[in-house]
Amino acid sequence: MTDQETPPGSWGASAAPADDRVTHLWPSGRTSAVVSFDRRELQVILNLYGRKVADGEWRDYAIDFSAQKAVFSVYRRACETPLYRIEKDPKLARRQGAFSVVAATGLILKRGADLARVLSVLDRKLRLVDA
Repeated sequence: MTDQETPPGSWGASAAPADDRVTHLWPSGRTSAVVSFDRRELQVILNLYGRKVADGEWRDYAIDFSAQKAVFSVYRRACETPLYRIEKDPKLARRQGAFSVVAATGLILKRGADLARVLSVLDRKLRLVDA
C-alpha cells in the first residue's frame, strides 16, 4: 500500500506531524507547562494517605493538574466534597511557600516551602491530657 492508498484516518507515512496533533488539542495554540507533583513530593503525600487509610479516616483521593497549580484532594467517601486539599502553587513559592493544606471550608491550615512540614498538620497524633 503506498502513501496515496492509505485509508483516511490512519497514521500512514502521509500523516500530519506530531506538532499538528498537539495544536488540535490546544485550539488557542498555547504551550504552557502543567504544574505537577514530582516523585518525591508524591511519595510523601501517599505515605501520609496510606497511614490515614489504614486508620480508617480517609478512603479516596483525586489528583488534578493545571497550568496554575497541582491539587491532591482527600475524601472520606467518594460522593462527598474533599476533606482536605494539598495544593502546590509555584507562584507562591517565594512569598508564602508553594505548598498548602486547605480544609473543606476553604481555611488554609498550613502553608510553607517544605511539604513534609506542611503535611504535619494532618498527621498529628492525639495525646492524653490529664485533668
